[in-house]
Amino acid sequence: MRTRLAVFTSIVALLLAACGDGDTDDTGEETAAPTTTATTQAPAVPEELTIISHDSFAGGVTEETFASFTAETGVRVKVLPAGDTGSLVNQAILTKDNPLADVLFGVDDTFLSRALDGGIFISHRSSLLDQTPENIRLDPQNRVTPIDFGDVCLNYDRDVMSDADAPGSLEDLITEQYRGQLVVESPATSSPGLAFLLSTIAVFGEDGWKDYWQALVDNDVEVVPDWDTAYYASFSRWGGDRPLVVSYASSPPAEVIFSDPPTDVAPTGVVTDGCYRQIEFAGILEGTDFPDAAGDLIDYMLSVEFQEQIPLTWFVFPANTAATLPSEFVEHTVLPEQPANVDPALIDANRERWIQEWTELVLG
Repeated sequence: MRTRLAVFTSIVALLLAACGDGDTDDTGEETAAPTTTATTQAPAVPEELTIISHDSFAGGVTEETFASFTAETGVRVKVLPAGDTGSLVNQAILTKDNPLADVLFGVDDTFLSRALDGGIFISHRSSLLDQTPENIRLDPQNRVTPIDFGDVCLNYDRDVMSDADAPGSLEDLITEQYRGQLVVESPATSSPGLAFLLSTIAVFGEDGWKDYWQALVDNDVEVVPDWDTAYYASFSRWGGDRPLVVSYASSPPAEVIFSDPPTDVAPTGVVTDGCYRQIEFAGILEGTDFPDAAGDLIDYMLSVEFQEQIPLTWFVFPANTAATLPSEFVEHTVLPEQPANVDPALIDANRERWIQEWTELVLG
């Protein structure tokens, strides 16, 4: 972190002497020149800063997560869980006149427009922002700072399907070869499910995505409420009967890391076509009493030290390109060259309609 918090309040006395010689009294004796004293107070330093975030981030935080920040600044960090991303953003908007925290972390591109339009953030340009790719900096006013990203992608079970036999595109999924082989999550109840829906909208457009989903239904796609059910109940890797699942680009390295017995070969693979990139941001909440300290905390979250904690804690990718990835992420991850994305404002304007139309079409 390039900027450090002040650890005490400094008072600067400025003595302004009169120009020329001092004044004299009636006796001809020189009198002291008048002086003016000004004081400048350094930014307030809190004992503690609060980050409000979604539950999955809060669940990964340990005493070590922000230990270096506290050691350097003397400021403790408290994490306040707020449910899923939608609940997080809604709480921040509803309490913006009396914010629950100093920093919000975890708003992603699917809720970014709602958060920005809600006026809950103040601008802060991190000194480390230039170490992030330009294509993940979605707010030119720097009200939010990219911290990590993850790609929602099709995964396949290599014990059932060879790399050569895996689908090469979303279009392949509606062919006879892949009938009854795919399980997806509902976009109404699942973040990866929503990401996959958005991917189909990005690829096939407003005029084509419903036809594509009808073709998936006709090809016996299975729909489940959440990722846990899709991955650990329906996916053939864990005993189900579906060798294709909507999961993450980071799922193969996770399989290697947690494998028992240990393995050097990922048992699952990733289809890079149609991956949807989810970017997570942090922002200083409007109304905080400690905007400078909150900015320093965001800078710390973008520092290499914090960024290198991200992959093995939350199984997403650091935004700072200077961070070194764990070997498992280098050896067992293939990232899409051109991930799908939908403009955040378009998502905010159409999210509920798209989900409703999907529900009527797919679930009846």
